[in-house]
Amino acid sequence: MISFIEGNIEEKNPAFLVINCQGVGYLIHISLHTFDALPATGQVRIHTVQVIREDAHTLYGFADLEERELFKNLITVNGVGPNTARMILSSMSPGDIKTAIVSNNISVLQSIKGIGAKSAQRIIVDLKDRLEKEGVFSGENLAFTNNTIQQEALSALVMLGFAKNTAQKAIGAILKKNKDTAISAEQLVKEALKSF
Repeated sequence: MISFIEGNIEEKNPAFLVINCQGVGYLIHISLHTFDALPATGQVRIHTVQVIREDAHTLYGFADLEERELFKNLITVNGVGPNTARMILSSMSPGDIKTAIVSNNISVLQSIKGIGAKSAQRIIVDLKDRLEKEGVFSGENLAFTNNTIQQEALSALVMLGFAKNTAQKAIGAILKKNKDTAISAEQLVKEALKSF
């Protein structure tokens, strides 16, 4: 399986991009979230998922690992294929999708084109427990994304011996309390340590 492709962007549009990797042009299907995250030109690394069907071998690309993992989770749901998963990821940020799933918010998922009530319920039933185990919590500002500061603080707390879920809850509470203030990883760790 191809895990990532690194090369120069030859062509970029909201549905796909072409990356020139040592003289080979890879056509990679992307979401709008990834489209917005990538530069118009230059060298990039795209995390990929290769989907093999009888009639096609297709690459789906993602700007970050969080979006790729959510895509992989979504395509395990019965009735959600790669194109539907890409539509979901184009409609909302990965953090918002995870929060909607964990908080049983069927109406948010139904607002996505192509997702009906049954599909929304199936996504929630199949993925809620898995996402909760990964440390996604319902509620405003509590969905963990690949935010570098949050991840650094979380890593530091785990290395200090705190359980990952406990550390994430503490960081989430601090971020919610300080949502209008910029906070460093060091400040996050110090505040979290005070809360234990």
